[in-house]
Amino acid sequence: MKKYVRGLAIVGVLTLAVAACGSKPAENTAGGGDANKDFKACMVSDSGGFDDKSFNQTSYEGFQAAVKAKGLTPVKAESKSDNDYPTNMTAMVAAKCNVIVAVGFKLEDATDKAATANPSIKFAIVDSAPAKPIENIKPLGFNTAQSSFQAGYLAAGMSKSGKVGTFGGVKIPPVTIFMDGFAEGVRYYNKQKSKNVQVLGWDDAKQAGLFTGDFEDKAKGKNTGQNLITQGADIIFPVAGPSGLGGLQAAQATNGKVNAIWVDTDGCVSAAEYCSVLISSVKKGMDVAVQDAITSVVDNKFDNKQFIGTLENGGTALAPFHDFDSKVPAELKTELDQIKADIISGKIVLESKAQPKAS
Repeated sequence: MKKYVRGLAIVGVLTLAVAACGSKPAENTAGGGDANKDFKACMVSDSGGFDDKSFNQTSYEGFQAAVKAKGLTPVKAESKSDNDYPTNMTAMVAAKCNVIVAVGFKLEDATDKAATANPSIKFAIVDSAPAKPIENIKPLGFNTAQSSFQAGYLAAGMSKSGKVGTFGGVKIPPVTIFMDGFAEGVRYYNKQKSKNVQVLGWDDAKQAGLFTGDFEDKAKGKNTGQNLITQGADIIFPVAGPSGLGGLQAAQATNGKVNAIWVDTDGCVSAAEYCSVLISSVKKGMDVAVQDAITSVVDNKFDNKQFIGTLENGGTALAPFHDFDSKVPAELKTELDQIKADIISGKIVLESKAQPKAS
């Protein structure tokens, strides 16, 4: 990974110098007039960047919505590598932010240290489920195993080769939770239908499988996706941010023989150029959770209680089928609806140990 910080990008009326240079943030007095312009809402991305068409981008949309709705002064720091997290977090504290949102599990250490050292600042972190949240940190977790279970069932039901595949970016719980749910969904399909659809790229029992090693390298994602296709997978499920886009490229290059299911956001919206190969997507309501977290600080209603997005509260969901709507059999659609109801009622109990638990 590149070990440098791109200049801390700025939205609105605040400008920061490059964090790595240690320069003091300088305010630009242009603009103003908003209701809470003295309130600074800040966000630090993970190494995927704000335009990753997935995880960071969805979180950033929630950030922008909160800023617009409440008339806040926004500040953002885009991390280019994992080494940037402490530096960017320190820059946000120095900028006198009122609330700082960290995008991703990998920022936990930097966020915990900053929050402990600055109890007057409120924090929120996406994809965090600590056993005991720090008093001024709001953890935002998502049980994407639930909607990924539906995705696995859908993939198994749509596969013609009898083989489906998945791969991750980095082996961390917010990634493996998708892969676990996907594998469980395929297994449930096989049990219900007396079939033997195989999952390539992930063994949830052994917690072993294919990973690109990062979330940035599309070439690695394309090679990994091609690896699954070569083994016979005709539907792939990349859980790797921008690296996963390479997997979609591999699917698209087969001219209709291989399709995919995207993660984090509706891929037909965020990565529309690949919609022709996307059967559906596993959506993760990070935008709503981030907006709510920031708004709670503005409205003096902040608490550190763990938020968990589920199928029941809409925090995660299977996206529309878009171009595949007429290709997904009505019976399969009905079964997916029933699976959702059965997960919500507790009739179907998922096994993934990566599922967040309420604190």
